[in-house]
Amino acid sequence: MDRYRATLAAVAARTGAPLSSLLLSFAVLHEATAVVPLVGAFYAARALGVGERIVATLPSDHDSWVARKCNTWVDDGQKWAARVGRRYGVFGYEKGAPDDQLFIPHDRIAGDIANAVVAYAATKALLPVRIGAALYLSPAFSRAIIDPTRRGFARVFRKGH
Repeated sequence: MDRYRATLAAVAARTGAPLSSLLLSFAVLHEATAVVPLVGAFYAARALGVGERIVATLPSDHDSWVARKCNTWVDDGQKWAARVGRRYGVFGYEKGAPDDQLFIPHDRIAGDIANAVVAYAATKALLPVRIGAALYLSPAFSRAIIDPTRRGFARVFRKGH
């Protein structure tokens, strides 16, 4: 356990940011790198009108790892789109609609649901890049945003006592 503490202390010293700030920075950046591509891919697919075509051209066989992964992302993306759509009334779903809406076969996914599925799959496919970017940017984000914010809150609460 001491070896881990020493390694973590060395990382914090090397980056010039406390470990707690580094962890918070990574969490914020990881979420930001999910939301930005999700929204961007959705609107790009919608503007280019490619959501339905991309979903329709995915391989239907489950022989390869790539085909299985794509089909998993499509299924998960469809569930995500339905959950978000029913909650906020987007993607053609009625706000507050019951959860018993039918699951749509891949070749029938259309419109904004297809665009949402494409955006979801693209965000999932970018996971290794997103993690790398969040790790790389965490020290700078921590020093520029998280630490000054933390110090500002500490000053406000110290003055109040």
